[in-house]
Amino acid sequence: MAFDGITVACMAHELNTKLSGGRISKIVQPETDELLLTVKAKEGNLRLLLSASASLPLVYLTEANKTAPMTAPNFCMLLRKHLSGGRILSVTQPSMERVLRFEIEHLDELGDLCRKYLIIELMGKHSNIIFCTQDDQIIDSIKRVSANMSSVREVLPGRPYFIPDTQGKSNPLTIAEQDFITLIGAKPAKLAKALYTSLTGLSPVAAEEICHQASLDSDQPANGYEAEALLHLYRTLRRYLEPVMAWKAANFPAPENAVNKISEASISSETAYRLTNSSESAETANRSAGSQERTFVTTPDSTFSPSIYYDGKNPVEFSCLPLTLYTDCRRESYPGVSLMLEHYYAEKNTLSRIRQRSTDLRRIVQTALERNVKKYDLQAKQLKDTEKREKYRIYGELINTYGYGVEPGSRSFRALNYYIGEEIEVPLDPQIPVQENAKKYFDRYGKLKRTYEAVTALLKETGEEIEHLRSIQTALDIALKEEDLAEIREELMQSGYIRKRPQNAKRPKITSKPFHYISSDGYDMYVGKNNLQNDALTFQFANGNDWWFHAKGAPGSHVIVRTNGDTLPDSTFEEAARLAAHYSANRDAEKVEIDYVEKKQVKKPNGAKPGFVVYYTNYSMMISPDISGIREL
Repeated sequence: MAFDGITVACMAHELNTKLSGGRISKIVQPETDELLLTVKAKEGNLRLLLSASASLPLVYLTEANKTAPMTAPNFCMLLRKHLSGGRILSVTQPSMERVLRFEIEHLDELGDLCRKYLIIELMGKHSNIIFCTQDDQIIDSIKRVSANMSSVREVLPGRPYFIPDTQGKSNPLTIAEQDFITLIGAKPAKLAKALYTSLTGLSPVAAEEICHQASLDSDQPANGYEAEALLHLYRTLRRYLEPVMAWKAANFPAPENAVNKISEASISSETAYRLTNSSESAETANRSAGSQERTFVTTPDSTFSPSIYYDGKNPVEFSCLPLTLYTDCRRESYPGVSLMLEHYYAEKNTLSRIRQRSTDLRRIVQTALERNVKKYDLQAKQLKDTEKREKYRIYGELINTYGYGVEPGSRSFRALNYYIGEEIEVPLDPQIPVQENAKKYFDRYGKLKRTYEAVTALLKETGEEIEHLRSIQTALDIALKEEDLAEIREELMQSGYIRKRPQNAKRPKITSKPFHYISSDGYDMYVGKNNLQNDALTFQFANGNDWWFHAKGAPGSHVIVRTNGDTLPDSTFEEAARLAAHYSANRDAEKVEIDYVEKKQVKKPNGAKPGFVVYYTNYSMMISPDISGIREL
């Protein structure tokens, strides 16, 4: 999910809880658009990262420190002058904007108490950190914006600070029922898009979630829904945003209500409506459902719940409110939004960095794969052309058998094909003697037979090469670390796809190790990350009575389960099969067929490609590739 108004509200809640009353002890500006504040709070020293990066604006508490430049930038020096030793009074969010407002109390040059505001705007390329007086006059900003750069608002010292309303969106916390129905019902866009383009602070994912909770099709045009359905959507929206409304009403009743036009009475009335009129709401929804064949269901939640949703090991989305959209994903909850964001972006950055580092390897593998696929198609066509070789042999034999009665100069003759018991017509070249036609057909047969034998061997070799390259592609998808890529690069060198290093060059040390999981019954399960690891795992590490798993007919990892001489329980077999399904090229399928056998039944043919094995007796099962709940060491 984008850093939307809901995430900002959750962040404001966390920062207000942890930083209120804390004193700013250190201010550094490690990047041109980034600040790192150290705050002495009741929990100890806390580091607050404020980033106005155009590509990834962020705010979160972190334990990581950053090195300050030798010479502090002017904006950093200004903040040190005014805010060093200052006390954070509150952290608020105006309306549902992607804006955080830090109210800071400090002593001025005369020793008098005064207040200043440090405001961070998390608005993509327009993100900024702005330092203001108590009267909302801009003192300075980390990015100065002149009239030449923006016709909407200047961000310069001495200018008044305000949040520009450039998109004309409504506040979802204060919009009335009828206004909502009129606003959304007039939009020809899809329902989800109508929500996030009409209401402040809603991201596309949040809009999809609200439609999902209301059991309304988000892809249908908003102006195609009746008023009853839109009323139900409005109430679902209010219930979804209850944690935000409740937090604002409880913590900032006076200033926040003045800005957002929300009163405790309005919050209470909404809550009262939910408690006292739920049956009426259900009846209204059911009446609407009866007319449009829908069932409206809502799932209210009263607290923030920062979570990351994973598809396997890949972080798909984060959210501060529950997402029922991702029922097939594993949900991992966090005690705070800062920890959630730090983990999410750290994992995303790791995957992104590995993707970038593996680009050259992927290009090499893809180029080789395309070349071999073309070669395979040509060879398959050549092989198909040799299918008529037997016909020429039979023609030659029939000419030798029956040709003595054929008149010279004949263009064909009919004879009994004693292989099938039917008469066939044998073509002849009238320019040469009849018996010379037999020799000509036998020559053609011999040439096609030799071609068949040669192309069959080449086709088998090319097929194995394609299978090998696809297994390397799967290994690149599995790779999570630099050392994983180093081992794949080594395999490509051994296979001749990358030029080998000079003999006197030092070979880098390979430190990549297989994945290690523990089954629910306590058995060790190991998963190879690439073909070299698969070979080492199967033929060097595993014992004869350990169990071996692999996706049937698809590139993937070898999975070894240590039995320790025990008979494995069914649950361990299933978990190992799920690992084999997940770490295969078929990981996106709903079900994957897995072969499993004792390791002693697995053999490696002489001269076989890395990772290639054969086995002749095995068991099979169909299993889901979902590995959520399997503990990794």
